[in-house]
Amino acid sequence: MRLAIIGYGKMGKKIEEMARSMGHTIEVIVHHEDELSKLENIDVAIEFTHPESAYNNLRYCLEKGIPVVSGTTGWLDQFDQLSAFCLSTNGSFFYASNFSIGMNIAFKINKLLAQIVPEEYQASIEEIHHTEKKDSPSGTAISLGKPILINRKYNDWINDYSDNPNILPIVSKRIDKVPGTHYVRYESNIDKIELCHEAKSRDGFVLGAIKAAEWLKERKGVFGMQDMLDSHFS
Repeated sequence: MRLAIIGYGKMGKKIEEMARSMGHTIEVIVHHEDELSKLENIDVAIEFTHPESAYNNLRYCLEKGIPVVSGTTGWLDQFDQLSAFCLSTNGSFFYASNFSIGMNIAFKINKLLAQIVPEEYQASIEEIHHTEKKDSPSGTAISLGKPILINRKYNDWINDYSDNPNILPIVSKRIDKVPGTHYVRYESNIDKIELCHEAKSRDGFVLGAIKAAEWLKERKGVFGMQDMLDSHFS
């Protein structure tokens, strides 16, 4: 498969290394937004950049008919707009806040917990990442919070500690060289239930992104990790 990499930070370099080892070719590496015109003769682009540039990068790919996989977080206030554009152009777009297979299993477990844990348990989320991560809270933490907001008493979330029983606290910590750790806690006066996912390296994210690109190549529409996982296990 002929790939383009948009964004050549730590994730981009890891994607290049693993994709080549899997037999794919890297046709184009885009370091900056003004190099997007280099995107030609590729099957799929994989985009890991910054929140301020993600939307323009992704829209450019869709305008040019290039299937695109993105793991950039912090821009999701424009997600619905981009998804609508993708569908209107019969494009191919795959987004995940976290490409780890293990994390996506944790998403499923967390959704079930949000539905069945009694209301007297207070929920909270904690996420820990490396000091270079730009957005806070992480996109993964926000994804973990969505079923809690839908199924429980909370009106909103806050990126801080909170004693307000109607606000879901999401606490962010930045510690050098931590790939990503997420905790979801449900606590009452009687006991505490804790769900934890700890990434040991970036390799799981990288492999998931490449697998997503392979899966997206022949599909049209807007997709995520659950779509890909469901297609493999249905």
